[in-house]
Amino acid sequence: MTVALAPGVYWVGVVDWNIRDFHGYLTEDGSTYNAYLLIDDKITLIDTVKKEFLPEMLARVAEIVPLEKISYIVSNHVEMDHSGGLPEAVERIKPEKIFSSPQGKAGLSRHYKQDWPFVEVRTGDQVSLGRRTLSFLETPMLHWPDSMMTYLKEEELLFSSDAFGAHLASSERFDDQLPDHPEDYAHQLKKYYANILMPFGTLVTQLLDKIAKMGLTFKTIAPDHGLIYRRNIDWVLSLYQKWAAGVPEPKALVIYDTMWHSTEMLAQAFIQGLTDAGVEAQLHHLRSTHSSDIVTEVLDAGLLLVGSPTLNNNLFPTVSQFLTYLKGLRPKNKAAAAFGSFGWSGEAVKLINQELEAMKLKLVHEGFKVKYIPDPAELAAARKLGEQLARENLES
Repeated sequence: MTVALAPGVYWVGVVDWNIRDFHGYLTEDGSTYNAYLLIDDKITLIDTVKKEFLPEMLARVAEIVPLEKISYIVSNHVEMDHSGGLPEAVERIKPEKIFSSPQGKAGLSRHYKQDWPFVEVRTGDQVSLGRRTLSFLETPMLHWPDSMMTYLKEEELLFSSDAFGAHLASSERFDDQLPDHPEDYAHQLKKYYANILMPFGTLVTQLLDKIAKMGLTFKTIAPDHGLIYRRNIDWVLSLYQKWAAGVPEPKALVIYDTMWHSTEMLAQAFIQGLTDAGVEAQLHHLRSTHSSDIVTEVLDAGLLLVGSPTLNNNLFPTVSQFLTYLKGLRPKNKAAAAFGSFGWSGEAVKLINQELEAMKLKLVHEGFKVKYIPDPAELAAARKLGEQLARENLES
């Protein structure tokens, strides 16, 4: 069955029901690789799919039009989940032109080392397909240097590449086939932003401003992953605006790992204190919750408490790994503090502080550490400190 976004505009992507790891990101609900076909005087394919899924995509295209009838290919993004099928697609289709950003041409040439009929396009450039017109919007570092979006002017339809997407395998293609603002989809949308676009909040804000200045209006937003928006457009744009601004909520996370439960006892005490302050509080054990899920909650949290035992004069490995991952995502506008237990040396708290300072987070305590097993007085002090930090650093 063909899926139409507008007259002569079709979804020809694929659903990846089984993927559970996307370069370290837990995709527990699978994903989609969306590609689109435009029927006009110059038939145009927007993006392709992962290499192993290309036969399915080409079969879907062939239900609509013979492959040799396609004139143009637009490559919005070089990453291999969208360009992996491009070499075979070009061989089969033999397009007149392949449109990409200048960085896109450089990236595709480097990846595939083929002499293709590239046409470089920049923001504001237009291409007539016959009855309709494509225009292009460069979006460098959202989230690769080559990234761009393509706008079908007459249909007010934005092919948004990796922006506004979510990892979700579903038999539905459109947001209005699910309930209004479905919680499961909102979570996947937030998770996608947190783990992929969080470092680029300033660029997201600039993009939204540019869209407004260009006077672009949308009846449909078609991302390269997840559902296609035709009802909740203002909703998804407002979420991106909020997340890009980095405005924290009155929410605190306690993130930790433990060896013999001493650090865990402190974590539990901190959670009790945060709860006493009346804020939303979450406890995340690093071997029980995937880092990509914790980062989803970090996105809008205002306070982070990070705990680790000292192991061989260093951080516990899972804590070190998480902090390295988080540092690359450059969270902002957050207060933070460290805690931990130790047997004889006790470097973990100092090392956590160094990582938090490297992230430019606001250190609100020098660190709370306990030798061996915390006694009732130390647990009470941790609980009191948790309450104090919440009241001083989170606005309700």
